[in-house]
Amino acid sequence: MRIGIDFTSAARERAGIGRYARELIRALAQLDGANRFVLFVPRDAHDDLLRFDWPSNFSIRRAPLTERYLAALWHRARAPLPIEWFIGAVDVFYSPDFLLPPTRARRKIVTVHDLSYVRMPECFPAPLLKYLNGAVPPSVARADLILADAASTRRDLADVYRVPLNKIKVLYSGVAARFRPDVSETSQARVHEMTRGRPYLLSVSTIQPRKNYVRLIEAFARLISNLQSPTSNLQLIICGGRGWMYDEVFHAVERLGLRDAVLFPDFVSDDDLPALYAGATLFVYPSLYEGFGLPVAEAMACGAPVVSSNASSLPEVAGDAALYFDPRNVDAMADALRRALTDDALRAGLRAKGFAQAQGFSWEKAAKELLQYLSDAR
Repeated sequence: MRIGIDFTSAARERAGIGRYARELIRALAQLDGANRFVLFVPRDAHDDLLRFDWPSNFSIRRAPLTERYLAALWHRARAPLPIEWFIGAVDVFYSPDFLLPPTRARRKIVTVHDLSYVRMPECFPAPLLKYLNGAVPPSVARADLILADAASTRRDLADVYRVPLNKIKVLYSGVAARFRPDVSETSQARVHEMTRGRPYLLSVSTIQPRKNYVRLIEAFARLISNLQSPTSNLQLIICGGRGWMYDEVFHAVERLGLRDAVLFPDFVSDDDLPALYAGATLFVYPSLYEGFGLPVAEAMACGAPVVSSNASSLPEVAGDAALYFDPRNVDAMADALRRALTDDALRAGLRAKGFAQAQGFSWEKAAKELLQYLSDAR
């Protein structure tokens, strides 16, 4: 078979869905030498994100148009220009990022990571909200199979879009092998410099309202005001690029006088991220809604005790390996952090359970499942 894959997010986004798509398709490339795959990327794809030892049955086709222009053409103007004009005829087409371009493939598969824009519209700027509400439903309707990151997203798809459950399969994300406690001394040194050699609570995600960082900063302020030293040197590190509607996050730091205690190192490279997880006193994930919550699984694999929101997919991902709180309750969040910080046995238990829980997620497993769904078109 000849299989087309929209590799746009993998070639344009360094974190989030981009990392999901890169890890999944790279794992797929290491599994299947029989089918022929063509990866579609826009003109403005980042060359460094395309670098990989691709086998001979994988090829990359770059469109003469930018990502933005293609999105406007296909998902705003609804122009019926099939993607086959760029990649040639394919038997199956798969998109790992919400949207299906026009395609003549006889089987069409799309991954819908979450329905946060439906469940939490207040967390999105109006133009993005309008775009997603206009573009995702037609893709869902045209797909022969929809892959969801977790059972909670599968339920949302059935509830919101009335998709039959037999048309939706759960495909869990994986954890790359580099996410482990034994990190290189070079990476440790870079993280030590980044964190100023002080103990830290860590959270990793794009900075946007759904990630609930204002409440986390408020909970951190209450935590350090109520705890005695040796926690006076404790800091909160929020690692991730700026998404949208993030001004209130930085205002909260100023309002609470935490400029020296809350750090924003922006995007951290994949090389250093495992060391950042491994060195954390606690990993905190306060999100209001998640399709999966990949940083939680990665933190567990690196040995960080996890304190997490109890919303949407997160209990599904972390199981009994996290201490949970209501993400809308600042006092509950602060109390969960206090408990985990002051109870050595609790942290040790979370760490041990986290290692075991993370073993259930691998990109090889995810790729094998994806290959089966792609092959069902035979």
